Amino acid sequence: MDAALQNTTLGLKLPTDPRWVNLAEIDLEEILTDHAYCEQKAATACISLIQSYPDRERLVEELSPVVTEEWGHFRMVLQELKKRGLHLGRQRKDEYVNALMKYQKKGGSREDALLERLLTCALIEARSCERFRLLSLHCADEALRGWYHKFMVAEAGHYRLFLDLAEEYFGKERAWSRWQEYLRHEAAIMDQLPARGDRMH
Repeated sequence: MDAALQNTTLGLKLPTDPRWVNLAEIDLEEILTDHAYCEQKAATACISLIQSYPDRERLVEELSPVVTEEWGHFRMVLQELKKRGLHLGRQRKDEYVNALMKYQKKGGSREDALLERLLTCALIEARSCERFRLLSLHCADEALRGWYHKFMVAEAGHYRLFLDLAEEYFGKERAWSRWQEYLRHEAAIMDQLPARGDRMH
């Protein structure tokens, strides 16, 4: 897993400038706060998928432990904040995720919506994985480098799981075609958003 991540951007069309890490390190309380809420929202997204598609047996079985894992990550971030004498701030608007959700095709069937949601989740996990990798490699705090490495590995697995579910339910050709469209659109989103050290995305 680690070796593969050293040489890939997980299909992302626009890699993050490594100097983003320098911005993130300016105020750890801010980036950790955003990280915490990202983990919380990831757990909520999985719960929502299970509630919406209880008939999809593999989805329910595979995402149930991810809910537990993501919530565990939320708690890990809270512990890190406390250890450093920092505090969880308020949740903030996630322009990146909102832009991805606006790109989802609307007005289709319940099944069409599932494909859009799975690919959106896969993309969020991929970008998170890429950002965690940068932090694990370039963060000045050695302890944080190892800490972020654990998140990187977990997010890589989640990214792959969402893509696998999309391919299983919709076929590789359809899932791959739509995935490429998402990747291109995500690159345009990243190009337009300002580089911010207080945001994971």
